Amino acid sequence: MNLPEEMTRIEITEPGAPEVLQPKRVALPVAAEGEVLIRVHAAGINRPDALQRAGKYPMRPGMNPIPGLEIAGEVVALGAGVDQFVVGEKVCALTNGGGYAEYCAVPAGQTLPIPQGLDWVQAAAIPETFFTVWANLFGLGGARRGHRVLIHGGTSGIGTTALMLCREFGIETFATAGSADKCAVIAELGGQPINYREEDFAKVIAEKTAGQGVNAVLDIMGASYLNGNVSALAMDGRLVMLGFLGGSRANDVDLLAILGKRAVVTGSLLRARTSAEKAEIAEQLLEHVWPVLAAGRCLPIIDKVYALNEAAQAHAYMESGDHIGKIVLRVA
Repeated sequence: MNLPEEMTRIEITEPGAPEVLQPKRVALPVAAEGEVLIRVHAAGINRPDALQRAGKYPMRPGMNPIPGLEIAGEVVALGAGVDQFVVGEKVCALTNGGGYAEYCAVPAGQTLPIPQGLDWVQAAAIPETFFTVWANLFGLGGARRGHRVLIHGGTSGIGTTALMLCREFGIETFATAGSADKCAVIAELGGQPINYREEDFAKVIAEKTAGQGVNAVLDIMGASYLNGNVSALAMDGRLVMLGFLGGSRANDVDLLAILGKRAVVTGSLLRARTSAEKAEIAEQLLEHVWPVLAAGRCLPIIDKVYALNEAAQAHAYMESGDHIGKIVLRVA
C-alpha cells in the first residue's frame, strides 16, 4: 500500500486551555514489532485527553505526548510478528496515545475488528470507555447479575456505557446527573436517576435499597464523594475510582465506615496498564461484549462529531459539561 510521507496530527503546544491543541504536519509513525499502523477515520475524545492537555494527567516516562486514546480505521501496515490482521481490515483500537492524527501505530493486542454494522464514528467511541468499564466495574468492581451498582456521571461516555452494559447483564443501576434532562436519559438507559444538585445520593441509595446499599460504586469524582460513596456501599462492597474531578486528596475520611463494611477501595488508570493487561481485556470484550454490539445493543451514544482540526472546539464542548455520551473527531 502506498502511504504518504507526512500526516496531520494534533499536538499540545503547552499545558493549558483547549486552544493549545494545534495541528502540525509530521512524518508518519512506523509500525514497530507487534504493532499495526492504522489509517484513522475517527478518534474518540475522552476526559483523560483534557487532563493531559491541561498538564494534570500523571504522564509516565515514555508515554505518547500526543492525545487520543481510541480510534477506528483501516490497517495499512503490519509490524513484525503480527499475523492476526491483514492490510485493509477495518478495526478499532485502544491506543497508547497518538489518536488525534491521520495515522496511528497501536499494539496488535489492543486492536479489535469493528463489530458488524457499526460505522467509523460509532467504532471510534467504543475502545476507551468499554475497556475502562469492563476492567473496572466488571473486573475490579466484581459486578455481576443480581448486583446493584451506583455510577457517577451517568450521562458521560463512561456512564452511558456502564448503564447499558449493566442493563445487558442483569445488574440494577443507580446513576447521578445534574439536570432533569440528563436524569431522563439515565432512566431511558435502565438506570434509576439521582439528581445530585437536589438529592444526597447516599441517602437515596439507603432509602431505595432498604439500607442494604450497592455492591459497587463507579466513581469519577474522587475525594469529594469518598465518604458518601462508602456510605452507599453494601457489606463487602467495592468502591472503584476512575477520576478525581472532586479532588485527588481526601481529608476527614471515615475509616471506621470502611472497616465496618469490609469495603474495598480501589481504582485504576487504564493507560498505565501493560500491553499484556490491555490485550487480556480486549480478549474478554471480544468474547462477552462484541456479540452484543454486533446484535445492535449497547451501541455508544454519540453527542457531537467534529473535524480533526476542530479538536480545540471539541475539548471546550466536553468541558462545558453539556454533552450526553461521546464526542468524536472525524479524521478521514
